[in-house]
Amino acid sequence: MDKENGDTSSRPELKISNISVQVVSAQGKLPGRRPPLPGRRPPLPGRPPRKPLGKAKPKSKKQSKKKAPFWNVQNKIILFTVFLLIVAVIAWTLLWLYIIKTESKDAFYFAGMFRITNIEFLPEYRQKESREFLSVARTVQQVVNLVYTTSAFSKFYKQSVVADVSSNNKGGLLVHFWIVFVMPHAKGHIFCEDCVAAILKDSIQTSIINRTSVGNLQGLAVDMDSVVLNAGLRSDYSSTIGSDKGCSQYIYADHLTFHYPLEISATSGRLMCHFKLVAIVGYLIRLSIESIQIEADNCVTDSLTIYDSLLPMRSSILYRICEPTRTLISFVSTNNLMLVTLKSPRIRKLSGIRAYFEVIPEQKCENTILVKETTGFEGKISSPYYPSYYPPKCKCTWKFQTPLSTLGIALKFHNYSITKKSEKGCEHGWWEINEHMYCGSYMDHQTIFRVPSPLVHVQLQCSSRLSDKPLLVEYGSYNISQPCPVGSFRCSSGLCVPQALRCDGVNDCFDESDELFCVSPKRACNASSFRQHGSVVCDGFRDCENGRDEQNCTQSIPCSNRTFKCGNDVCFRKQNAKCDGTVDCPDGSDEEGCSCSRGSSSLHRIVGGIDTLEGAWPWQVSLHFVGSAYCGASVISREWLLSAAHCFHGNRLSDPTPWTAHLGMHVQGNAKFVSSVRRIVVHEYYNSQTFDYDIALLQLSVAWPEALKQLIQPICIPPAGQKVRSGEKCWVTGWGQRHEADNKGSPVLQQAEVELIDQTLCVSTYGIITSRMLCAGIVSGKRDACKGDSGGPLSCRRKSDGKWILTGIVSWGHGCGRPNFPGVYTRVSNFVPWIHKYVPSLL
Repeated sequence: MDKENGDTSSRPELKISNISVQVVSAQGKLPGRRPPLPGRRPPLPGRPPRKPLGKAKPKSKKQSKKKAPFWNVQNKIILFTVFLLIVAVIAWTLLWLYIIKTESKDAFYFAGMFRITNIEFLPEYRQKESREFLSVARTVQQVVNLVYTTSAFSKFYKQSVVADVSSNNKGGLLVHFWIVFVMPHAKGHIFCEDCVAAILKDSIQTSIINRTSVGNLQGLAVDMDSVVLNAGLRSDYSSTIGSDKGCSQYIYADHLTFHYPLEISATSGRLMCHFKLVAIVGYLIRLSIESIQIEADNCVTDSLTIYDSLLPMRSSILYRICEPTRTLISFVSTNNLMLVTLKSPRIRKLSGIRAYFEVIPEQKCENTILVKETTGFEGKISSPYYPSYYPPKCKCTWKFQTPLSTLGIALKFHNYSITKKSEKGCEHGWWEINEHMYCGSYMDHQTIFRVPSPLVHVQLQCSSRLSDKPLLVEYGSYNISQPCPVGSFRCSSGLCVPQALRCDGVNDCFDESDELFCVSPKRACNASSFRQHGSVVCDGFRDCENGRDEQNCTQSIPCSNRTFKCGNDVCFRKQNAKCDGTVDCPDGSDEEGCSCSRGSSSLHRIVGGIDTLEGAWPWQVSLHFVGSAYCGASVISREWLLSAAHCFHGNRLSDPTPWTAHLGMHVQGNAKFVSSVRRIVVHEYYNSQTFDYDIALLQLSVAWPEALKQLIQPICIPPAGQKVRSGEKCWVTGWGQRHEADNKGSPVLQQAEVELIDQTLCVSTYGIITSRMLCAGIVSGKRDACKGDSGGPLSCRRKSDGKWILTGIVSWGHGCGRPNFPGVYTRVSNFVPWIHKYVPSLL
């Protein structure tokens, strides 16, 4: 398309309504036709001469009733004109359809906003049909047109459209607009966001002398810091400018105590809703979602997204919900406006979606606290707007002071932890404590951070990208010389628990550090223990080694209160005794009918080497991203795989669309079964800096067929909290690199035998090793996983029944096969409840 055709600002749009047709009578003159010359033309041969003009003879009644011929000159002209009109209508309709089709295929949409400081907001701007709104919109569109028609993209620029003009807490006008370019998608790579945004920003002339961010954009005073421009979708463009009639609402809220409900008008079919929420100047918006029923598929097709703007711009996303929820969660904007979009291509029923929003004042998150000389924790601090998710770019400051120089400050974080900041950025906020920098991360347990100083300055800088989960922190004083009282044990998380609670089988430290490397104590079965633990007598379970607790029993406790009943009517107190990998029943009935693999006969012939045998590891999966092998995974059921979270970290990798799973494969490219990935579930606490909680579930689009069960088999999930022994032999498998310096993976599935490493030794080697990790390798470092093996299984064979257990998931390590640096794996036994939450069929 050349420049003239692409510039619509100087050329009026051609419409059918501009075509007019003039019809004249037979007695009149046709427009533009030359009149006949004077004089008489001689008659043609063979034709009678025309009678001279004169007074016409009166017609008889019979002649007057005779009709004029249909194909006279007048009718011919009328028919020809109608024909031209029909052809013109068809031509312009086809042209219009072609333009629409071309735009949908070759159009690029960019959503943007900036703040104009020299124009005051008027209430009339909320009405799209008002003269005031149209005047401002026309002015902004002319300015944007001038910017891009004189740029390098002028050949492809089509138009700009102002979608909204709103007030804001910084004054002036906040203008939301769209920019549309049209060109072949094959050349669309030139339309990078930064390129399009740079043209607009470079057009703003700022003054170096005034040192202000406000500059001149063709007569408009525009704040450069407010300029945002993101690539958008045609569907969002059509919905937000009103060309598509759908579920769209604009709500202005000016009452502080009122709950404004969000109502969904559609009940079935394809759904795309946009709720534009605007509050009075100087206040914020809190959106509370009570429940939402949405297809738990992926964030591309089904999602509820909350934006910190009135247009769906990626950089202004506060949060995105892609799974159904029934718990109350709330989010706070950073300005007086918010956009809520709900997308789903196959909504069936929306009666379960309940949400409302309210207007709230801004909060200052700062305080000075005098801590008392007491033991324990005496007060609490929290993230702003607690218990709501705290907004991005927030900042909190607390100053603590103790009455004595011997006392320091202890901070107990709920489901959160802070560690020293590395070279990488902090995903979940960064902390400055007495001029030392720390990064925050979410945990599933409590942690305690102690500062050995009577004066403590704490500053929290919230994440700059998204809203994050609310934080609750207890504070108190402690004796600097003795962090934990005498007779107590200090957990790796900083908690202090009584020494007597260590190795008692109960996870008192939350991170299991009190139960690591414990030898199970032998129960002293004497008369006193029977009196203390009377419930263990005659309960069908041998608590004593000599079985004294089950001798001379005439009646057992009924099995109705037990979780499992063996085939010989023996009752068990043990939770989830069935299919837990341990034979509890004397007849083995608790392990019968379980779905995980005991392995094929070929497994008995594996003694070492590099290449595996065909069908040796039937649960091994190769995950391909856009057609290339990228990570590994393990089959745990007919339609679910288990892998590592870091394989799917990032916007592109988290989308299941480009992923395919290759099952029953020995050589790359020869899989017995291939399925696309329907859903990716990354653990909500995954930390991309420390690789903690490095686990993810993948749901296949199509379950593998039972006919392939000889080549594809699930591996067993370990029992929750399973303890492993250092020195135990296990196998790691995958198609990854054979050496650290390799550039490509192995075409044939590889295997390596490794040993489980003592946790203490692993911690001394790497430092940050959590209870959700374990190490495996050999001292020489010659056998290890490498790049491309991530997400694959660490398989250990259980001696009691010969079943293979998924003990670990390939996670991270220092290089590949380096001496004294074993591989680090995700400890699967710590995630059994989380796995059962999504795959209940494994129970």
